[in-house]
Amino acid sequence: MRRILIGLLFVLALAPATVRAQEAPVIAAAADLKFALEEVARRFEAETGRKVRLTFGSSGAFTTQIEQGAPFEMFLSADQAYVFRLADKGLTRDRGVLYARGRIVVFAPHGSPLQVDSQLRGLRQALAQGRIRRFAIANPEHAPYGRAAQQTLARARLWSQAQPRLVRGENAAQAAQFASAGSAQGGIIPYSLSLAPEVARRGKSAVIPADWHDPLDQRMVLTRKAGDTAQRFYAYMQTKPARDILARHGFTLPPGGR
Repeated sequence: MRRILIGLLFVLALAPATVRAQEAPVIAAAADLKFALEEVARRFEAETGRKVRLTFGSSGAFTTQIEQGAPFEMFLSADQAYVFRLADKGLTRDRGVLYARGRIVVFAPHGSPLQVDSQLRGLRQALAQGRIRRFAIANPEHAPYGRAAQQTLARARLWSQAQPRLVRGENAAQAAQFASAGSAQGGIIPYSLSLAPEVARRGKSAVIPADWHDPLDQRMVLTRKAGDTAQRFYAYMQTKPARDILARHGFTLPPGGR
């Protein structure tokens, strides 16, 4: 009887760890990845039978949460500086790998007075004529795509004119929602989100020159909490099928890919 009780206690002690091992890992991803990464995750599940739980937001906010002990097993940042910050604090397995380079567009919903073009001439004219009441970007304080938008407006010498009219999304996806759903007359949003059918059908966009802002080099990394499924998904993100999906959603791989 004593041996049976000891055996039961041993099983019970192991049960929580077993349950945790079977749970889908929580993966934090920059908001510009929403549509692309959901497609990658579906294919990963179809090929491996394993699920991952995706949560999207701003890279800066996720970095702070990981520093405070959030249970993310993998982090896909829109700015590699955030990954390096976590690595320097010993919170990741290593310094990660580059998985994509992003681009931004100027977007205007149907019916907007803003005429979109890559040089922002239409935005300049609309601002000068007072026809822009609200213009959406992600918050530059913690969203890399927001910083790129700010740099772009400064490069075009439109920052001071646009600033009083800015509506700032908490992340790139929220900025895209503001720009496309009629809450604003336009905005600067990720190219990847402008290609999504639910955004593309609502307006027009023009890709902004890449040298108008700092490169949006996007890096992913496994945290110290990463389990087997997260490690497999990390490896899968570096395969051709996953990269082909990212390419279809407007991402490119930086030279060297590391």
